Amino acid sequence: MKKQYIIPIFVPHLGCPNDCIFCNQKSISGQKKKMTKEEAKKIIDNYLKNIKKDEAQIEIAFYGGSFTAIETSLQEELLETAYEYIKEGKVESIRISTRPDCIDKETLKRLKKYKVKTIELGVQSANDYILKRSNRGHNFEDVKKASKLIRWYGFKLGHQMMVGLPESTRIDEINTAKFLIKLKPKMIRIYPVLVVKNTKLEKEYQEGKYEPLPLVQAVEVCKELVRMFADKNIEIIRVGLQNTEEIADPQNKESEVVAGPYHPAFRQLVESALWYDAIVGKIKKLNVKVKEVKVTVNPIDANNVIGHKKENVLKLKDTYDVDLILKQDKEVKQGKSKIEIIKTYNDFLEE
Repeated sequence: MKKQYIIPIFVPHLGCPNDCIFCNQKSISGQKKKMTKEEAKKIIDNYLKNIKKDEAQIEIAFYGGSFTAIETSLQEELLETAYEYIKEGKVESIRISTRPDCIDKETLKRLKKYKVKTIELGVQSANDYILKRSNRGHNFEDVKKASKLIRWYGFKLGHQMMVGLPESTRIDEINTAKFLIKLKPKMIRIYPVLVVKNTKLEKEYQEGKYEPLPLVQAVEVCKELVRMFADKNIEIIRVGLQNTEEIADPQNKESEVVAGPYHPAFRQLVESALWYDAIVGKIKKLNVKVKEVKVTVNPIDANNVIGHKKENVLKLKDTYDVDLILKQDKEVKQGKSKIEIIKTYNDFLEE
């Protein structure tokens, strides 16, 4: 099976009709200069130099801003540039991310012409009040219309949602997930809100009008969302912003992050928390006081079972006085586990 590679091309703030309260795409992406077809070609060529084509499935992705809100002539220039690589057999497909209110039939026909395969919509919330509070400039009805059109035209639909927006609650975020599931996306990105420099949210944070989610709370909410989407076989392609020079620990002077639930391994924290719940749930069903348990999983899941800095191992010991022994077995399906009791408290007392 070929490994998937994405060549990211950032078009920060191009086409955006307004500034969302949390957003500074130039800071997040590190992209300072205006994107042109020449610059895009340079980025693609640099990536292709380091990818072995026979081992890879390559996609060009236009991220940031609102791609379909860009001036049509520039859209076509960038799409034509990417499409040339498809015609030459160097790249398999193109994906774009955009706003829900910047999708219509004419736009989708243009994207189809250039063999765009995937369209990701920045949804953020299903609550119209929260969307307005965040200065999104669209409502959830726009999301529903755009999602249906995208699917009807045969594109692969993706959604992006946020956790911890101003005045948003856990219930709002659970409801957003429920509404998105009904729209049948193939993939989802989940982003906890970080306070980024030079945004309206930073101003609110400094004035005490906004309090970002603590890391533990952000992990707990994202854990519930991941479980919901996974249960419906919706691919979770990202949980948390990618760690970069710009998106780093707020204590790092070079970081653009001021505050919020930042962690370099945020997704691992979420997936480890899910594994912890699964293991504890299985142990409780055993109806015996367990002292030592062996958990067998696929090697791909091993790090998440142990937890970041062995968090799950330590928590099981501290909370339930259970010793966890991990065994890796390629025959076990990814995401599944086998649990075997090695020692009960009766065994321990008889020793």
